[in-house]
Amino acid sequence: MAFMTFPPFARNRRPGTARQTALARAGGGLALALGLAIAVVGPARLIAQIEGDRGIAPVASTSDIEIDGIDVDVTGKTAAEAREAGWSEARKLAWAKAGGPKLPDNQIESMVSAVVIEREQLGPRRYIARLGVIFDRTRASQFIGDGQAVGMRSQPLLTIPILHSGGTAQVYEVRSAWQAAWAEFRAGGSAIDYVRPNGGGGDSLLLTAGQATRRSRTWWRNVLDQFGASDVIMPVARLRRQWPGGPVTGTFTARYGPDNQVLGTFELTAKDSAGLQPMLADAVRRMDRIYADALAAGTLRINPTLNTDGLTLDPAAAALIAAAERVTAAQEARVAAEVAPIVAATTAPSADPAAPFTVEFPSADSRAVDAALGSVRGAPGVKAVATTSLAMGGTSVMRVTFAGDLDELAAALKARGWTVVAGKNALSIRK
Repeated sequence: MAFMTFPPFARNRRPGTARQTALARAGGGLALALGLAIAVVGPARLIAQIEGDRGIAPVASTSDIEIDGIDVDVTGKTAAEAREAGWSEARKLAWAKAGGPKLPDNQIESMVSAVVIEREQLGPRRYIARLGVIFDRTRASQFIGDGQAVGMRSQPLLTIPILHSGGTAQVYEVRSAWQAAWAEFRAGGSAIDYVRPNGGGGDSLLLTAGQATRRSRTWWRNVLDQFGASDVIMPVARLRRQWPGGPVTGTFTARYGPDNQVLGTFELTAKDSAGLQPMLADAVRRMDRIYADALAAGTLRINPTLNTDGLTLDPAAAALIAAAERVTAAQEARVAAEVAPIVAATTAPSADPAAPFTVEFPSADSRAVDAALGSVRGAPGVKAVATTSLAMGGTSVMRVTFAGDLDELAAALKARGWTVVAGKNALSIRK
């Protein structure tokens, strides 16, 4: 039996769900970003921001059954014999912990693919350790399950582990314990398809703590395309140390999506710096459960604004436009309420009943929109004006209620200085 090792590859995806790697797809967008960065800050500063050994490659992801936290304390005639006895004891304890039936020791050993050493102490005749045992799913699944069977699988989610420590927020600027915990997490049995960048090279420039505050869908779509992901999750860790080397309290928040929404939060505590990494490993497992539960509940779903074929407005801009349309509608309603008594008091029917017409007009900016609405509203015979489609920088549409026919409306607008093109029950005007 050998100690478990993993090859240093940068992605952790299953073969069945793997897409093109980040290196294969990052050429165009990353080259443009680096070119702009060089032009702004200069090559010397840029190289200083990406040089050095920053990355931590994720471990291999498998769907094998892993049982962690097996404590053993055994003795033997020699240190090697004590260690072998400890591993044998760990295999039997892990099998029992997984709920396996009573089987011969050699049959249990044949289903073990690796033993993971979490910590160990070796003596001349004694072996004390905490171990993890990984059973091959193909051979062991007929007897046991790890309770993490995946009934559904998420779409690929870009994972950005953000760490707040010592008043600084960081992702890949340095090698951090939080990044290491996510790199060491074996996600093969998870319902979440994690896309974990290794943090080397340009990753430290593209994926920063400030990236989580962006709302632009166009920017996020470009970033996600670099890594072959459909959406983003941001597990956030905030560490507070009572004193150097003393207790460490961690607050962990599971966030997702371009709007940085919160799925859950919890706290863990380590007695000292030696217990920090085990605490972070436990936090990653709890984070995984939060994301998996959100996926099962339908909360963790791909944001449709990230996958539209056309360009979409920023949510803040869309909210401002909607607010402006509500104000316009309220003003029109107030004017209509003031005019209604006068219309009701008129006994003779109007010889020229008002009718609605559609008018297209250029809307380069908000001033152009206000000017067009004011000019049309001031034309003789115009009863009401309201925008029905607003496209800043393009062509917008207004609905004009006019006491007359289309030709008379065209003549009235020409008198106001507009160039008018008539269509079927519609006009197109421009200066």
